[in-house]
Formats: sequence, C-alpha cells, structure tokens
Amino acid sequence: MKSIIYLIFYIGVLSASTLNLSISSNPSRINPILATDSASGEISSWIFNALVKYDKNGKVVPELAKSYEFADNKTLIFHLRDDVKWSDGKHFTAKDVLFTYNTIISPKVFTPYADDFKDVKSVEMVDKYTIKVTYKTPYFKAVEIWMMGILPYHLWKNSKNVMTDELNRKPIGTGSYTLKNFQISKNIVLKANKNYFLHKPYIDKIVYNFMPDPSTEFLMLKSHKLDVGSLTPLQYEKQIDKNFKKYYKIYENISHGYTYMGFNLKDKRFEDKRVREALSLAIDRQELADILFFGHARVCRGPFMPGTFAFNDKVGIPKQNLKRAKELLKEVGYDEKHPLKFTLTTNSNNNIRVYTAEILQYQFEKIGVKMKIKTLEWQAFLNTVIAPRKFEAILLGWGLGLTPDAYSIWHGNSDKKGGFNFVHYHNKEVDRLITEAERSVDKKKLSKLYKRIFKLIAEDKPYLFLYIPNSITVVNKKIKNVSSSIIGVMHNEIDWIKP
Repeated sequence: MKSIIYLIFYIGVLSASTLNLSISSNPSRINPILATDSASGEISSWIFNALVKYDKNGKVVPELAKSYEFADNKTLIFHLRDDVKWSDGKHFTAKDVLFTYNTIISPKVFTPYADDFKDVKSVEMVDKYTIKVTYKTPYFKAVEIWMMGILPYHLWKNSKNVMTDELNRKPIGTGSYTLKNFQISKNIVLKANKNYFLHKPYIDKIVYNFMPDPSTEFLMLKSHKLDVGSLTPLQYEKQIDKNFKKYYKIYENISHGYTYMGFNLKDKRFEDKRVREALSLAIDRQELADILFFGHARVCRGPFMPGTFAFNDKVGIPKQNLKRAKELLKEVGYDEKHPLKFTLTTNSNNNIRVYTAEILQYQFEKIGVKMKIKTLEWQAFLNTVIAPRKFEAILLGWGLGLTPDAYSIWHGNSDKKGGFNFVHYHNKEVDRLITEAERSVDKKKLSKLYKRIFKLIAEDKPYLFLYIPNSITVVNKKIKNVSSSIIGVMHNEIDWIKP
C-alpha cells in the first residue's frame, strides 16, 4: 500500500505543472549586476545564484558556496560547491566568481552595485573551487555583498559591451529556472532547470503574465488564473468574498520597503531646507495611510526599516502643521501672489503612487503650493527622468534588504552616473558616519552610528518619507509546501507542488 501511495506522489511531482504569476513592467536587463528595477531583479533571481543568500529566518547561509570562513578580520575565504552547472551544461568554478567581480568594478560597466565592493582590496582564485577575498579594512557587510548573482565567464568573456550585450536578454545562469521566452510587453516564461544543483523544481514552468494595470491582476486572481498575487488593502477589505478566501491563503507582513517623495536638491526651489520642511508639515501622513491602505500600513519616519539595528525609534512620527508650513514658505518668499510651483513625477502603472500624488496635491493646496502631477510608463520614467536626473520632485519607493546599507543611496559619492543618490544629497557628517559604520564589526557601535545617520537624514529631508505598506500575498491553497517567512513566501518555491 505504501508503495502505491509513493508512486502516486512521485507521478504527481513529475507531471508538468505551471505556476502562474504576474509582472507589471518589462525587465530592462536580465542580469543581476545590472538589474536596478524590480522586474529585472525578480526575473534574474530565478535564473542566477549568489555565493550566499538569506534563509527563511533572515540568516546568511551558503548558496553557490558550500562554506566560508574568515582567516582574519580582513580576509574571507569561500569554498565553492563542485556540483553546480550552468544551465547550458558547463561547470561553475571560481573563474566565474572572479570574472563577475572584475565586471562589476570595471569602469566600462555602470552599476550602483559597484559601491558594495569599494572596500575590497583583491579577489583571488586559490584553486578551481576556492576564492580568497581581501578587504582594505574590516567591513560590516563583508559576507552580504556576495549575495550578488554570478555570471558565466565562458559566455561573457568575449563581450564587447556588457551594458548592451544580447546576453542581457538571453541569460544563462545556475538558478532553479531558465528563460524560455521573453518579448517586450508580453508574457515571460521560465522553465525548470534540470541541472539545478539542489534538485529540479517540482513545478515545471513559471509564466509571468504581463499586466501593466494592477486592476488586471486582481481580475485574474478572482478568476483563479493566477496562483500567487498581491492584494491592495482596498481589495482585501472590500472586494474579496468567501469564494476568494476559499481558493487562496492570505499572508500579511510589513513590507521591506517604503514610499517617499524625493527632491532634486540641485533645483533652487528645494535647496533651502525650509521649503522641504514646509512641504513635510503640509502632509498628513496618517491620512495618507488610512485612505490608501485601510490600516494596512504605517507612517514612515526615516530611511531604515523598523525591526532593524538601524531604526531610530526616538525620531518622532512627522505631524501636520499647516500654520507653521505657511510661515516657513513666507520666510523664503512664497505667498498667495507668488506661490511655490513645481511638478511631481511618478510612474503611471502604479495606482497607489498616482493616488498618493493626488492626495499630496490636495494637501499642498492647503498651504498655497501648486503642484502638477506628471506620470510616465515605468521604462520611460527610468530612462527619461531618473537616469538623466531630469525632475523637480519624484514619487518613488525603495525595497530594502535585511541588512541596511546607507552608502548606495545616501553617501555623496553615490551621486554619480548609475548611482542611487539621484536626488543629489550631500551631508559631510552623514558621509563620515557611513564610512565609520562600514569599518565597524561591532554590532552595538554599528547600531549607534546608523541611528545617528537615520536622525540626520530625517532632519535634512532630502526625501519626505511617507509610508510603509504591509505586504498582502495570496497563494493558491492547492499548492503544497508553502510557508511564510521574513523574506516572503517564495523562499522554498523549488519544493512547491502544484497538483
């Protein structure tokens, strides 16, 4: 009898199955060292692996490495797995790691991730499956920076231009899935990697249904055409019924990201901190959270997430004060006859951001500020607004890792082409504290430094931090082995079984 049950289970696992997901924008480059938008990052995460990763509890564990250790406080040794193959059948070796590092730091490659490796003195191949990393000084993220996906040397070695190479659209990786089909504004199809070093995923295929309009995703969920998706608080509170809850299991956690309004600090209108302060005082953030999220969000106080060592709970929640806001604007020279005017730009395929902009517009009117709203499709937004820094103010969000790193967004040196400091924020004390923090391996000292950074940035207001939404994920109840974790429900997808 047991043999029969096992055979039925085994046949079920082997039978072809498809996981239906959605994606709202086109990946720009399916390359982990160039993936700076969420779509590129998500697709790349299936195709590529890193030396280490976070497990479901947020602990750093080996991935392409089988183990690692510190020879001293500046020398990190990775022992690589010898059973990993690229999806084209070639073996993964230390040569791939060394090549990826050299590509990231190349002056011909524009990637914000290069900043993570600025404290690396050298990377050496000890042998075919051993990598030695030497740091200039002790570094608090010495291990975490190697969560970067690794590229195949044998395919990329002859590339004349990494930024434009066709391999960015036809990636070969070591990951659990391979890219089967990708066309702009069409569905993306991934196929289970038969060479995956852990085991071939039990779900044979992943289909990302292209849906630039979030309302389409909801309709697909309600018609049971998606297996995993996200709900807005409005949908969760008002628009789902018993049948929906019968088909899907709902997981809700605080998201690892926040939404903000950022200023171009080279724009003369925003150079004076009093203007930024006035706009901040005009905002009722709790009203924003209540209207947009029905209680499924919290007000954001600053640049690092609650629950991390960097969060400063002594920084108060920003409060609305219209009277003081008007006084500050008057001090700068703005009044009813000469109002402050500017344009806020955001991406059109995110309804929540568009609604946020409209509420902000309404709230700013109360202090006499005239704000126009401009919306663009995501790729146009990135290419014509963010990359060339052609904006007055922007509405965007950051998704953050479990280990906060202030350098890439807040250090003055990141105000460069390809860098994430696109609002041109510069504060010498913040720069000094970031540099000091990077040299610290003492967790208590690191926390103290980051809380100080948090406070200074919150006071400077290069961003107006708005809200941290909850993440509401739904998963088809028929899928087995699904569990929630600090890094989301997809942490063990290769073990999911869909009947």
